[in-house]
Amino acid sequence: MDPITVALPKGRMQDDVLGLFCAAGYPTEAESSRSLVFADKTGTLRFLLAKPSDVPTYVEYGAAALGIAGLDTVREGGHDLYEPLSLGIGRCHLALAGPASWRERDLRREPFLRVASKYPHLAQEYFERRDLSAEIIYLTGSIELAPAVGLADLLVDLVESGRTLRENGLVELETIMESEATLIANPAAHKLRSAEIREIIGRLADVVALRKVAP
Repeated sequence: MDPITVALPKGRMQDDVLGLFCAAGYPTEAESSRSLVFADKTGTLRFLLAKPSDVPTYVEYGAAALGIAGLDTVREGGHDLYEPLSLGIGRCHLALAGPASWRERDLRREPFLRVASKYPHLAQEYFERRDLSAEIIYLTGSIELAPAVGLADLLVDLVESGRTLRENGLVELETIMESEATLIANPAAHKLRSAEIREIIGRLADVVALRKVAP
């Protein structure tokens, strides 16, 4: 039987995610993390390292049966995927933020808002749910710059500690959604190789549960 292919995010979560799989019984060689495609030592899994925003696409189109992605990334892309397990790592939240003066302003009284975000779909959904009119300006980096130079009134972005916002004279105004690393599955692969995938999910779930109760 061919190994199950798992798409993993390159970058800041990579070591944590590989450590999770190692604890679940799927260890890799140290040098494997420098390759884009490699197997675990048991031969059960084949890992692909991809840009975090691309991981759901690899899984949705069947290049990988499973993947690890931030819930924010999955929701932003509107992908048709199963989400069988939250992993308890990479925790952060998507927030509406802006200059401190906006704490005193009622958004319902603002006739027009310009909002910068790396997450245009989630930002648009947020304002539509509140029946507010906003132009969403898509940016890929340095979102905090937008209010400072007058490009946007507010921003929607991921927040961990809030340090970057504070350093740029910005404050959180509202939490839009919580996010963390999530195991995602291709629906077809989940059916075709259900026993194998259930085994992987079960092992990962055991590790996540143990980490939650560890001191």
